[in-house]
Amino acid sequence: MTRTRTALLLTLALATTPALAQQDVSKVNGSVSADAGQAYGDLETVNGSVSIAAGATVEDASTVNGSITVGDKAQAASLETVNGAIRIGKDVQVRKDVETVNGSIFTDRGTTIGGNVDTVNGAIGLVGTQLAGGIETVNGDITVGIGSHVKGGIKVEKPRGWSIKPRRDPRIIIGPNAVVEGPLVFERPVTLYVHTSARIGAVTGATAKPFSTDTAPTE
Repeated sequence: MTRTRTALLLTLALATTPALAQQDVSKVNGSVSADAGQAYGDLETVNGSVSIAAGATVEDASTVNGSITVGDKAQAASLETVNGAIRIGKDVQVRKDVETVNGSIFTDRGTTIGGNVDTVNGAIGLVGTQLAGGIETVNGDITVGIGSHVKGGIKVEKPRGWSIKPRRDPRIIIGPNAVVEGPLVFERPVTLYVHTSARIGAVTGATAKPFSTDTAPTE
């Protein structure tokens, strides 16, 4: 009886192992995706987009030439692209960094990010987002939107020879009830707007312009 029961349990364990394994998805040309509510390993492509549906769980998601979209309540270890935008829905959890070189980054309400948010040529916008790391860019605008909390500060680096020269100075907006801990360091000219209800750390390289309306002044 014991042998029969042991054999049955082993058979059931072996039968369920493939379903529990997290599958990596990798391509050179073409898009990759994670279905809603399913768990995956790494999602990788070179020429194509990455799509993570609502409620899906993945490890590292990356592409070279393509965008990354993340649905509401999804989870990922990290998000990275070179030429493409990254758009993150509501209540998303990213354990590490969110990075792009040429493209924008947007995060919606309830999202938490455990690392940094970085881009070179592209805007960054956070809405109701909790960021454990900092924000870095060279030529992009930054909006730390209503209710967002950035613990690692903000840095806008001086343009190098390889970066794209923008048509105007970057706009840095710290919105209503937003918090930026740590230093705000600007190595190049920027226009910095800080809402009267926001809290920020020490500023180097710019002078903050206060505003009290729902949105920052347009230029």
